[in-house]
Amino acid sequence: MADVANVRTSRNGSEPSTAELVQRAAEQVSRLVRDELALARAELTEKGRRAGIGVGLLAGGGALAFFGLGALITAAILLLALVLPAWAAALIVAAALFLVAGVLALIGKRQVGQAIPPVPQATVHSLRADVDVLSAAVRDRGRV
Repeated sequence: MADVANVRTSRNGSEPSTAELVQRAAEQVSRLVRDELALARAELTEKGRRAGIGVGLLAGGGALAFFGLGALITAAILLLALVLPAWAAALIVAAALFLVAGVLALIGKRQVGQAIPPVPQATVHSLRADVDVLSAAVRDRGRV
């Protein structure tokens, strides 16, 4: 965008004509839009990848919690049967599964949190900078 602010002379050495300026502006705006769309696409792809990883980890945590519930039910059944070593072992397994499920759920939640909001923030920042440069160039051009 730096070439917007530079005043280039036309072929005959004088100031560029309005038609030339409009043509340059159209080319630069077209290039700018393409570049900003590419940046937005790349940023949204990264956020989508993070969200996918987070959802996968949350699902893994949910599956382990399901198995933990099964082990806890097994522990209750064995407790009723009054076989102390078996139910104690099942209770320890259930606690370990719930612990792993909790850790996976926290990691997954953090991953999903990093993907939100799905707004391409770098693109928004870049667009604001482009608008500022264009505004300054138009103001400077008006003072000449």
